[in-house]
Amino acid sequence: MSLTVLRTSAASLVAVAALAAVPASAQTSDTWTAPRAGELIVTGRATVVAPTTEDRVLTAAGADSGLRVDVSDAYMPTLSFTYFLTDNIAIEAILGATQHEIRAIGGTTNVAVHETWVLPPVITLQYRPITTGSFSSYIGAGINGMIFFEGQNQSGFDVELENGVGYALQAGADIGISGPWSANIDVKKVFFNTNAEINGGTLRSSVDLDPWVISIGVGRKF
Repeated sequence: MSLTVLRTSAASLVAVAALAAVPASAQTSDTWTAPRAGELIVTGRATVVAPTTEDRVLTAAGADSGLRVDVSDAYMPTLSFTYFLTDNIAIEAILGATQHEIRAIGGTTNVAVHETWVLPPVITLQYRPITTGSFSSYIGAGINGMIFFEGQNQSGFDVELENGVGYALQAGADIGISGPWSANIDVKKVFFNTNAEINGGTLRSSVDLDPWVISIGVGRKF
């Protein structure tokens, strides 16, 4: 999935959410309402993680090898927990794991060098301006971790990836369906850099993964 398609999809989802809010607000009081302080939303999501890296691969001496790093998109189920500290402020944590293929590309070269699983927990603090009705939009910011595991080298290469911490920006909305149930759309931009060493440092790259993380899902309020 291209970045252009992801952005278009995200914009479409936000537009649908805004339109859905109009009739929802006119429904009866027994429908879903914006959460209050002390309440929790647990949401199951379908998520795409789309890295945007095109970083250079350098030699041990720092010379440009002519190759670039390409990291594949990944699709996964995720689970989020959003707890409301106040009517307007919530904290969210997401859980999930993704699998990505790393390739070296450039000129006539396009070769897989590594495949890895990533555990990318994200914790954000959200601001929610709407505290009534059945539409609750939000913006947020927070931190993320990247833990690489179950790595498998490809095509005779030996690749080492560095775990670390980055930060994330977020926007989204919960849209009431019925009772405690709501639909959710969520877009995150994660900023994360890792150092990759190939064949014991013969080749190396400072990789800005910086993925878009786009999700749709269904949540339950407690």
